[in-house]
Amino acid sequence: MLEIVEGDLLDQDVGVIVNAWNRNIIPWWLLIPHGVSGAIKRRGGYQPFRELGRHGIMSLGEAVETGAGRLPFKAIIHVAGINMFWCPSEYSIRQSVKNALALAQHRGFSSIAFPLIGAGVGSYPPEKVMEFMREEVANSGYGGEVRIVRYINKP
Repeated sequence: MLEIVEGDLLDQDVGVIVNAWNRNIIPWWLLIPHGVSGAIKRRGGYQPFRELGRHGIMSLGEAVETGAGRLPFKAIIHVAGINMFWCPSEYSIRQSVKNALALAQHRGFSSIAFPLIGAGVGSYPPEKVMEFMREEVANSGYGGEVRIVRYINKP
């Protein structure tokens, strides 16, 4: 089941969330927090990123699971949605969704929430990101609840 909502990814009542990440080429501790990653660091702490750093360089579109730090989720799935130049592509977006859903299915997570991968820091057009993500969710074998969260900035 696919649901599209507006709000804050970190406020979703799901088992696991997805963090659109880079390829782990630059160490996490050198990066200035932006977007979902910045929100995770502020509210959930640094532990998920310490775990992620131990995974080494990620292939474009790869998905890696870590703990959720102080956040109420069972895990965070980090996807390499942007390349070394901070740019997403149709390929990286589609592979990120496909691999995150496969990992969630494999781990038995019954619900997952995604941001619009590549539409924030990567500046990819949100309507195209949504199109790619809908298609990948529809083509996946994932049997749980999928939410795509369009971020709404709180005053």
